[in-house]
Amino acid sequence: MRKRFEQQTSLGLQPIKDVIFPLKSRDELPPVLLALQYIFNTPLISEEVFSLLEKKIISGKKNTGRPGMDLWHILVLAVVRHSCNTNWDSLETWANYNTLIRGVMGVHSTGFMNEEDKITFSYQSILDNVSLIDEALLQEINLLVVKAGHRLVKKKEDEALMLKTDSYVVEKDVHFPTDLNLLWDSSRKSIDAAKAIACDLKLQGWRKSECIKTEVSSTIRATTQTVFRGKDEKKKKQMVRDTLVKSITLTKRITEVLDVAEKMDSLTKKEKKTLEDLKKYRDYMVKFIDQIERRLIKGEVIAHEEKVFSITEPDTEWITKGKLHHRVELGHLVLVTTDQYHFIVDYKVMYNEKDAPQIPDLCKRLKMNYSDRKILGISFDKGFYSYDNIQKLEDAGFTESTLPKRGRYTKADKEREGTPEFKKRRNAHSAIESNINMLEHHGLGKCRDKGIKGFDRCVGLSVLAYNLHRMGNVLKANELKKLEKQKKAQLRRAA
Repeated sequence: MRKRFEQQTSLGLQPIKDVIFPLKSRDELPPVLLALQYIFNTPLISEEVFSLLEKKIISGKKNTGRPGMDLWHILVLAVVRHSCNTNWDSLETWANYNTLIRGVMGVHSTGFMNEEDKITFSYQSILDNVSLIDEALLQEINLLVVKAGHRLVKKKEDEALMLKTDSYVVEKDVHFPTDLNLLWDSSRKSIDAAKAIACDLKLQGWRKSECIKTEVSSTIRATTQTVFRGKDEKKKKQMVRDTLVKSITLTKRITEVLDVAEKMDSLTKKEKKTLEDLKKYRDYMVKFIDQIERRLIKGEVIAHEEKVFSITEPDTEWITKGKLHHRVELGHLVLVTTDQYHFIVDYKVMYNEKDAPQIPDLCKRLKMNYSDRKILGISFDKGFYSYDNIQKLEDAGFTESTLPKRGRYTKADKEREGTPEFKKRRNAHSAIESNINMLEHHGLGKCRDKGIKGFDRCVGLSVLAYNLHRMGNVLKANELKKLEKQKKAQLRRAA
């Protein structure tokens, strides 16, 4: 059964409270580890964090069986991956050989332990355990971290918050989509799935599946080059027709495999999963064949709602934020709200949503999560403007909010936005861009986790790593001030 943390320290293991960090290092990892050490050594915070982890990971499970990875180890490794925006292979190496990370995890040997007794972590174990964390858990832990950070930085007990909100696109790890290369993706995956089922069921005709893939790839690649670089329209359409004929023939062969497999009753769980994948990719092939014919031969315009931008990540959105050069980004919008201390106090992944409708729900979340703090106002950019939103911000009590109008100004708009206080808050709003840039360096430039759950977890862990980095910088600054005072006191005594 999992434990929070192994309380019985073995001989030769360094206690977490004794880990010393390089205070003048500019690397992003030491401040995050320093913040984690602070959380572990502060009983009120650590108790709440461990309670949340227990509720999510081990709630309802029997207190028997082999001991799994400690809850503290899971949290540290999850945060470290996003702190350095690294991959699982690097994380495995650091978990087993980086002395600072192992020190904060409480498994670093000071030299008295035999090599065979050393605690190690395998790649699959790290991946499986970190995946147990979900977005709801991270929301609650982030709230605890932000409130702990506020206690470290605020100068007055009743100091009010002044917030800034903006959204940006977190890209997914997908290639740029065209009808032809999506047809190739679905063909390739269909051939692999068909071969697997044919081998299991001993069906003939798929022994040379790699040759089939090579032929399909060459055909689609040549057609792509002609369509996007050629000038002869007649030749373009003929090559597209030839490609579609071959794709339709392949689709029929795949359908034959499906028909045979669906009639069999004694399929294993793995075979059923492969069969489901084959159906899915075959359907994608049919869809892209139809779209290619309509767009490239008949000259139709495909409606945006019909388009799919990735067969492995079908939730991917095509986003142009209306900025210079109309750059296309493939992913999802993430709403970020920061305060004057640069902590991220709220965030939300926006699936097929726009900026302006987010303000009412944002106000509700802030009032619920920070009922013990006064919030003076929130600043936004023009993308969030609507007349109703101004009224909703006032109704929520955020009287010093900044929401510039989009479009033509009336006399009342000019008076509202012409005050020195409004201009000052609007100029200060640009600070959120640096917060977003820092967040991108903590794993949210491009999300490499798969699926909607993976995307949500990636966003939550990156925000947590960002807030811990900010808390670590505050702790580091306080420690440096303390050391500076001690140094000055020693100089005075020596004089």
